[in-house]
Amino acid sequence: ATDLQHSLGFSGRKMRIRDGSYYDCADADLCVLSVGAQFAPNTPRLDRMDHAATMLGRIVPSVMATGFDGIFLVVTNPVDLMTWLVQQLSGLPDTRVIGTGTALDTARLRFYLADALDVDPRSVTACVLGEHGEEQMIPWSQVAVAGKPLAAILQDDPERLPGFDGEAICNTIAEITYNLASVKGATTFGIASITAEIIKAILQDDNRILPVSAMLHGEYGEEDVYMGVPAVLGAAGVKELVEYHLNDAERARFARSAQALRQYMTSIS
Repeated sequence: ATDLQHSLGFSGRKMRIRDGSYYDCADADLCVLSVGAQFAPNTPRLDRMDHAATMLGRIVPSVMATGFDGIFLVVTNPVDLMTWLVQQLSGLPDTRVIGTGTALDTARLRFYLADALDVDPRSVTACVLGEHGEEQMIPWSQVAVAGKPLAAILQDDPERLPGFDGEAICNTIAEITYNLASVKGATTFGIASITAEIIKAILQDDNRILPVSAMLHGEYGEEDVYMGVPAVLGAAGVKELVEYHLNDAERARFARSAQALRQYMTSIS
C-alpha cells in the first residue's frame, strides 16, 4: 500500500490507498483471487496444485465469512482446478465463480497468427479451449481471418503459413508461459490486461464473449468440470456459454483435456 501511495503524485487522479482486511470484501461486487507462489520455470501448472489449494483454502472461507455475495474471479494457477475449488469452498452458484481460463492463451494465439499472416490481431477470430496448460486445444475449424476460414486461406495460398502444423502451434502457445518464466520469473502484463478486460465486462454488464474457465453442464459433451470456453459475461457473471460445433477430432481432443483435469479434481477433494 505504501509503495502504491508513492505513485499518487503522478496518477492524474485522487485516490485513497490503504492496507485492508477481509472485511473490506463484505459488500464487494467482485473479488479477484490472484495469489500465487514462485516455482521452477519448468514446473507444470498442475503440479502447483497442492500449494495453491492450501492458500485458497485459507482465503476463500475468510472472504465468505464476511458475508461476501459477489463474484469470484480466479487467476491463481492451475486456474481451472482452482476455480472449481473456489466454487466448492464458497458454495456460490457456479455462474458467479469464474477463472481467467484460456483468455490469455487465446490472446497469444491471435497474436501468433496475426504476426504470421501479417494482419492486425483484431482481424483474427480464434479461440483456445480446454485446460489452461499442456492439455489445451485449438479448434482450427473455427479459426478465421476477417470472416474467411483459415482452411480456405491456406487452400488459396499455402505459403501464407508454410508447413502449417496445428498441433505444433498449439504446443507453442501452451509453452510460451514457461519460456517467459525462464527469463523473467513469471508472466505479468498479459494476464493483467486479460483480467482487467474480464472485470470490465462484468462490472459494466457488457455481455461480452470471452474464453474463461466456466462450469460445463453438458456443453461440448462434458459436465461438472471447469474448462476454458467462450462465455457471455455480464453483471451476474456467466450469462451463457457459447458452444462451437467441433469436428470429431476436436471433440475428442477436448474430452482428453477434460479427463486430465478430472484426474486432479479427485486429488483436491
